[in-house]
Amino acid sequence: MNMNSIKSHTWIKISLANLAIVALIGLLMRYKIAYSFPWADQKNLLHAHSHFAFTGWVAMALMTLMIQRLSYDHSKNYFPKYKVLLIINLISAYGMLFSFPFQGYAPLSISFSTLSIFTGFAFAFMFWKDLNNGERNVSAPWFKAALFFNVISALGAFYLAYMMATKTATNMRYLSSLYYYLHFQYNGWFIFGCMGLFVPWLEAAGIKKSKLNLSFYLLTISCLFAYFLSAIWLPIPKWLFALVAVSAVTQCIAWGYLVIEIFKLRKKLTNIILSGFWWVISLSGIAITIKYLLQLGTTFPHLSQIALGFRPIIIGYLHLVLLGVVSLFLLGYSFVSGALFTTRLSRSGLVIFVTGIILNEVLLAIQGTAALSYFPVPYINEALLLAAFVLFLGGLFLWAGSKKPPVLKLRK
Repeated sequence: MNMNSIKSHTWIKISLANLAIVALIGLLMRYKIAYSFPWADQKNLLHAHSHFAFTGWVAMALMTLMIQRLSYDHSKNYFPKYKVLLIINLISAYGMLFSFPFQGYAPLSISFSTLSIFTGFAFAFMFWKDLNNGERNVSAPWFKAALFFNVISALGAFYLAYMMATKTATNMRYLSSLYYYLHFQYNGWFIFGCMGLFVPWLEAAGIKKSKLNLSFYLLTISCLFAYFLSAIWLPIPKWLFALVAVSAVTQCIAWGYLVIEIFKLRKKLTNIILSGFWWVISLSGIAITIKYLLQLGTTFPHLSQIALGFRPIIIGYLHLVLLGVVSLFLLGYSFVSGALFTTRLSRSGLVIFVTGIILNEVLLAIQGTAALSYFPVPYINEALLLAAFVLFLGGLFLWAGSKKPPVLKLRK
């Protein structure tokens, strides 16, 4: 049994426990909307939910799997080197989990949030250095871009925390800072980190490195300008809007180019990834395709105003990326790489969790579409509560089924 597999399993198991907690908070929030839960402030719960999801689940899992990948590529166990950083990241995540629900943005919660950001800085510095010390491979540019986007996203978080602490926020500044942070987390750090894990499989299947690099450059450049697709309320000059529109088209072309190559080599990929989990990776691919198409749609002013004006549409999009794209990929990759042990319970948990994601997205789509004509959907809040419960049950089963040590089976 490989030591890298044991260490990655330990941290992924912790990440899965955090995922279940994220789902539990989401369940409480949905219960509060459908019924009554007077002991908690909804806005403060939302802050705890989002911060813990980013730090305790996605960042923890992504850092663990990136370290595992680095260890595999360099034939060296890097987990002891990063242990302190992973622990600090976990402390900051739980600090935000237990401070935000009771006080919202306040000195204690801001302190833990700041700690998580500086932990990300330290991880970026160390990981970038370790990437340069080893043999350059196809993952390196994707990982470096992910680290870069994570670092620059902190500008939005710092300004947001400053405005909350000094009570100087305006609606425009608040939304601009929030969506700046979200954009470079979702579309930068999370997605490019996942792609860094994914592209070695594509190279092993036969996709040329030059083609992967072309897609990388196109997606990286378009990601910088695509911030304005998230902040669609900002008044920007026509020349900048033209660049934003070109970026939206460019990222669709770059991703579509990769999809065509993947489709050509799908048989080889199913052998590399393992057919038992190919469906999870495929669903993640479908979700990111929908994401890019939705972003392209926001270049049309009428559609962008619709997206901005209806909360269920915004929530549906954010969940599409965090759950449908990122979480599904991280779960599928964890099983294939050996970071998660495959048991009947963990497989059941995966199926239940995927079912919850699909149910949640369908219901949010129905709610958002109905909101366009101001039509109230009967029992929609109760249905969304059910979807939240399914997500929590799936996360709980995934964690409970991950307790046995795995056998390393990382696919190069």
